[in-house]
Amino acid sequence: MLGGRGFIGRHAVSALLKRGVDVVVGTRNLDDRFEYSQLAVRFEALLEAADWVSVIDGFDVILNCVGILRPVGSATYETVHHLAPKALAEACHIQQKRFIHVSALGLMANAKSGFLVSKKRGEQAIKAASSSWIIARPSLLDGEGGYGAAWLRGVARLPLFFVPADAKGQIAGLMVTDLGEALAQLCLRLDVELKLEQSREFELGGNEAVAFEGYIRGLRKRYTQRRALCIKIPGVLARVGAHVCDLFHATPFSFGHWELLRNDNTPHPNRLSELLGRSPQSILIKNKNVQGD
Repeated sequence: MLGGRGFIGRHAVSALLKRGVDVVVGTRNLDDRFEYSQLAVRFEALLEAADWVSVIDGFDVILNCVGILRPVGSATYETVHHLAPKALAEACHIQQKRFIHVSALGLMANAKSGFLVSKKRGEQAIKAASSSWIIARPSLLDGEGGYGAAWLRGVARLPLFFVPADAKGQIAGLMVTDLGEALAQLCLRLDVELKLEQSREFELGGNEAVAFEGYIRGLRKRYTQRRALCIKIPGVLARVGAHVCDLFHATPFSFGHWELLRNDNTPHPNRLSELLGRSPQSILIKNKNVQGD
C-alpha cells in the first residue's frame, strides 16, 4: 500500500485489516505507533522500474493511493502522478502483480492545470506499461480526516459562502469509507468477479449528483435549518483566486479544482455498488423545508 496514511489510503488500510489481510504500508517516515507493518519508500524518488522491483517483491497486490494537491520540493506533479506510477506499473508487469491505481474523475483532455494533466498522463502511462492494471476514479470525497472535506464542511456551516459562477458541473460525491471498502474489494476479489474482461476502469461516486452550490447546501443541512446566502463569483475572478491559493498554498481550492467544478464529476457507469454489494452512503441531506434553497 502506497499512500496508506493519506485520506484515502488510511480508509483502504482499515478495510483490508478488518478482512484479516496482511498489509504493509510504504512510507517515507516509519512510525511504530501504527498496527500495520511498514516499509521505507520514498515514492517520488523511484522513477525507474528497476527501482521498484525489489520493493514490491513478495507482495501479491500493489495499491497506490499517493497523490498531492500541490508540489513540494522533489514531489512534483510529474514525479508523483506520472513518472513514479509509470515505473511502478512497469515493475508490476515484470513480476505479474495486480496493480491498483487511484486516480480521479474529470480528467478532461483539454485540462490545463498541472494537477489534472499529470494525473491523465499517469493513467495513460500505466495502461501502456502494465497488463494487470486497475484504475479507480472516485468523485469528490467526504469523510473524517480529509483536508478538503473538512474545509467544505466548514464552508457549509457558514451563513455566507462563495462559489464560482461557472461551477455548473455535476458532482457525485461519495464517502471515503465507501471508497476504502471498494478498494479493498479490488485488492481481494478475483478477476472474473470484477468483470475485468469488460473494463479495468472503475468510476466511483454516490447516487446523488448536484452542482457545487447544491453540494454545499446539502452538507449544510447536517448542521442547521437556517438559510445561507450564496454569492457567485465571476469565473475569471474565481480562476485568479485559484491561482493565488496555489501560489500561497492557501485552502484546498486550486486551479485544478476550478477546472473540475466547471465540468461534470460523475461516474459513467458508476461501479461503486458493484464493489460494495449495496447502495453507497448518502452525503447530502434533503429537506425541502430548509430556508434559502
